Amino acid sequence: MPHLDDEDPRADPLTAPAERPESRPAGVRRAPDLKRRSRLAGEASAAAAEVESALDVRRDPTTAAFFDVDNTLMQGASIFHFALGLHRREFFTTRQILGAAWKQAYFRFAGVEDPEHVADARSSALGFIAGHTVGELESLGEEIFDEAMAAKIWPGTRALAQMHLDEGQRVWLVTAAPIEIATIIARRLGLTGALGTVAEHVDGVYTGRLVGELLHGPAKREAVVALAEREGLDLARCSAYSDSANDLPLLELVGDPCAINPDARLRAHARARGWRTRDYRTGRKAARAGLLVGATAGAVTGAVAAGVALRGVRR
Repeated sequence: MPHLDDEDPRADPLTAPAERPESRPAGVRRAPDLKRRSRLAGEASAAAAEVESALDVRRDPTTAAFFDVDNTLMQGASIFHFALGLHRREFFTTRQILGAAWKQAYFRFAGVEDPEHVADARSSALGFIAGHTVGELESLGEEIFDEAMAAKIWPGTRALAQMHLDEGQRVWLVTAAPIEIATIIARRLGLTGALGTVAEHVDGVYTGRLVGELLHGPAKREAVVALAEREGLDLARCSAYSDSANDLPLLELVGDPCAINPDARLRAHARARGWRTRDYRTGRKAARAGLLVGATAGAVTGAVAAGVALRGVRR
């Protein structure tokens, strides 16, 4: 299998590893080229994206809307809901899900994407899919969407997406979640398609490595630029929706950005730029006043209870 290299246009971005560690002298560790990895992640995501629901008649094929998923379209983190579903199917231990429960509670109530949490999510996600097949995760993803994700969709954001569809525009999800999960969500909601993190796989089996980086921050911008070129979109006439200041590279790329359930930094930025803002959360002030600790404790307690119950069933 060929390695991915800037000088090798024949390389397949869906199956080739993102680095060539064997090409470096022993004992020498090259600093990661984040810009290159972001570009690689974006291009791989755009290449892997497939149209799930194309409109028969489009009023303007050059316009589209792009929606972040976690805390924008869906309450909490989609990867957590997926991981919890895999935990129920004994893919990994209760101890591992406890750490994920803490990050989920923090993300849900604080509304902040911690870079360390993002990095942890990357390594955890790769760990639990390595050795499994693409078909297996897609099948499980369908089940887990029905049992854990469908009820977490924000009705307000879903209505905004439908508004764009009704106007004859295409609607794409753009998320750090694995592209397989993102595609399932898009298909179930009747959206056009999805851009997501691309995990390397060989002969349909995941290797535990990513193509580039997580589709996060600048990588989302790269993915949308690549998709726009492929689909003939005029980004100045497109819309984008996100909850996080981490997505400013994407929001500033389009002519119509909108902050949904924004974190403090994005809210301030949107206010200064005159962007639209929508907030579909409830109890935000109470969470800021101190319910984060209680909510986190509840999430962890629930995970412990689930683990105890699981062990009891096994006995």
